[in-house]
Amino acid sequence: MSDTPLLQLENIGKFYGNIIALQGVTTEVRAGQVTCVLGDNGAGKSTFIKILAGVHQHDEGQFFLEGDEVRFGSPREALDRGIAAVYQDLAMVPLMSVWRNFFLGSEPTKGTWPVQWIDKRSAKQIAKEEMAKMGIDIRDTEQPVGTLSGGERQSVAIARAVYFGAKVLILDEPTSALGVKQSGVVLRYIVEAAKRGLGVIFITHNPSHAYPVGDRFLILNRGQSMGNFAKDDISQQELTRLMAGGAELEQLQHELEEAIAGNGA
Repeated sequence: MSDTPLLQLENIGKFYGNIIALQGVTTEVRAGQVTCVLGDNGAGKSTFIKILAGVHQHDEGQFFLEGDEVRFGSPREALDRGIAAVYQDLAMVPLMSVWRNFFLGSEPTKGTWPVQWIDKRSAKQIAKEEMAKMGIDIRDTEQPVGTLSGGERQSVAIARAVYFGAKVLILDEPTSALGVKQSGVVLRYIVEAAKRGLGVIFITHNPSHAYPVGDRFLILNRGQSMGNFAKDDISQQELTRLMAGGAELEQLQHELEEAIAGNGA
């Protein structure tokens, strides 16, 4: 088995004039593992995703995919090389069925050109089977995707990316709008995707969601890397402290304690 990471970033930077969107970012993503990218709003997570997914190009540093240096000119180029991004809005049509959303224009067909039609039976069966492989039980693939819970909709998007050949799966804040139970469902699907050999990039602002499933952690703060750690090298408490800015968090706690003490006086 090759020791080459699926994806590797070395000192990646992105600038908009004098504004530093991202600088000095180094990390790696390996097959069968989850790399978590943590940061609050404005930390640089969106820029990070867009570089990986081919929306933007990096201005400095090196980006390697399976050992080859790459610079994508479009999202289609990234997708063709096996990098699939599942964004918060999920790019789904709520009134369309689960199986239609699973394929979205890439449905299996019958007949020969110029007379071809969608093979609905195969499409429904494939969608159901592929989601079952991820541990997802959708009773009726004809139901509108809008009737599913947030966690279930995320699961459809994840299973779709896996089926269409993703090697690297980027998940943009998949648990941010979900309750505890539904977040747990999505975290299980993340683990399942990694078990199937994908390299998963889990973007989140929640250390308690990241730490249980993560193998590697990249922490961003205002476009700068605060560290890139293997799980053995960092605790959840330290992960939370670094993400919150360490000294800034301690200062805030001190101010809160003073305010509370003042109110009690």
